[in-house]
Amino acid sequence: MNNTMLGDLLFPNLEHTTEYYESKYPLRRIDQEAKVCRLGPSPTGFIHLGNLYGALVDERLSHQSGGSFYLRIEDTDDKRKVDGAIDKIIDGLAFFDIRFDEGVNKEGELGDYGPYTQSERVHIYHAFAKKLVNEGKAYPCFLTEDEISKIRAEQENNKKTPGIYGDYAKSRFLSFDEIKSKIEAGEEYVLRLKSCVLPPDAYEDSSQVIKVRVNDGIRGSLEMPANFQDVVLLKKNGIPTYHFAHVIDDHLMRTTHVVRGAEWLSTLPIHVELFNTLGFDLPVYCHTAQLMKLDENGNKRKLSKREDPELSLNFYREEGYHPLAVKEYLLTILNSDFEEWRADHLELSCDEFPFKLEKMSNSGALFDLNKLKDISKDVLFRLNAEALFDFLKRWSEEFRPDLDFMFTDKDYLLQILDLGRNDAKPRKDFISASQMVEFISYFFDKLFRIEDEMSIEVKGYEKQILTMYLDTYNHDDSQEQWFEKIREIAGQLGYALKPKDYKKNPDQYKGHVGHVSSVIRIALVGRSTSPDVWAIQQIMGEQQAKARFQKYCQEL
Repeated sequence: MNNTMLGDLLFPNLEHTTEYYESKYPLRRIDQEAKVCRLGPSPTGFIHLGNLYGALVDERLSHQSGGSFYLRIEDTDDKRKVDGAIDKIIDGLAFFDIRFDEGVNKEGELGDYGPYTQSERVHIYHAFAKKLVNEGKAYPCFLTEDEISKIRAEQENNKKTPGIYGDYAKSRFLSFDEIKSKIEAGEEYVLRLKSCVLPPDAYEDSSQVIKVRVNDGIRGSLEMPANFQDVVLLKKNGIPTYHFAHVIDDHLMRTTHVVRGAEWLSTLPIHVELFNTLGFDLPVYCHTAQLMKLDENGNKRKLSKREDPELSLNFYREEGYHPLAVKEYLLTILNSDFEEWRADHLELSCDEFPFKLEKMSNSGALFDLNKLKDISKDVLFRLNAEALFDFLKRWSEEFRPDLDFMFTDKDYLLQILDLGRNDAKPRKDFISASQMVEFISYFFDKLFRIEDEMSIEVKGYEKQILTMYLDTYNHDDSQEQWFEKIREIAGQLGYALKPKDYKKNPDQYKGHVGHVSSVIRIALVGRSTSPDVWAIQQIMGEQQAKARFQKYCQEL
């Protein structure tokens, strides 16, 4: 067959050859050690933790090495496109301070290696497809879905590997005239790679099976059977498959490292064959560990879009997790020595952490929401009250605009946010913006509610305790004076002045001073546990504090 004639028949009106594109997208002028990484999400409208997980690796590798990080939109599947999805991707990642040096952005595109949207690069893919046809490495396949189903059934019956290859790839044996006749008759076709590798069951000795060997940036040396399938390169509508498009794009955009999830490992032989067939240098593939979680039985399973709301990045934004907390938590998963580094460098930004591929795990990465909360406490503790105020305000404007009243008196809220953070044993009370609102809600009459009941030791004495407390209340009392008055009330009402005395002789007392002070606490904040009551009163002010006690007495 004259392959050049076939190439002209399939692609008659191409404006440029592959040589043109190789010249248009030259090697980047960067240091030898610099890395070029990309994030290539599909515009499905769902941006998830896995995207951020991989993007963080891409961003660290490229920026720490002085390279480039770009966003490519892989939109070759029309059925999965969602309007507005690209903006959601950009906004969702920007919230976590993942920013791109080039690629798609909300204003268009930035960079010299575009277009960065695959649907706008079809002419490029066709040029390389024609090159493969001209070299006898690709062919049009006219098999219908029914014919493919029959082939699959035959293969299953004969216990053969399913797929289109070898003798099952019937279209690869058509002559030029037969192909031309089918096209003129309007028969639809896909373009397939003409793999030259025999299937494993063609060998009597399994040791003869051709293997692919790849040095993975995370997993080290990998070996697996080579691809033998005549995989589809172009679909019937001329749009490339993911396999074909990403190989050409990563080559022309001069990507040095491809970071992706372990679920893509099975496709690695296909991509290696395509890179080799096209004559391209293979980038460094880095297959990250899958994000896992423990189920109710303590078994690991993959995070699921259907079962796990925490997979969506919207979850963290809506709950109000600080982006730094999420980033730092992911770094603890990504690099085994991050926590040790953080403990020794509390004053530094996590961007200064020396990220290393060799410190990444190649087994399932366990996602633990409780650990994220612990890290969030540390991250928010390191922020001053001013930064906490700004963070909480931005979150509330987007997700809780009904809380605008909380921000009318900035000095008041700053005092609340700083409560207990400078004590001898500093408090780390805050986890997320939504939790912060709940935690400090008692400072605001619009949000205040009684949540806990009084203990049995003070049942029936609440009003008397509060009346005596109000009679002696002096807002100018020091903390020591304040507590001494509570001790006096406790003693007058028959409560032990020390909890240990009550524990030794429970029959001699109604309870202890802690039970008495809990009446004041619950009347003031509605809860049996809280930061220091005296400090809360000082922030609230005399008028609001007294009003709380009086209202509680009235409702008894």
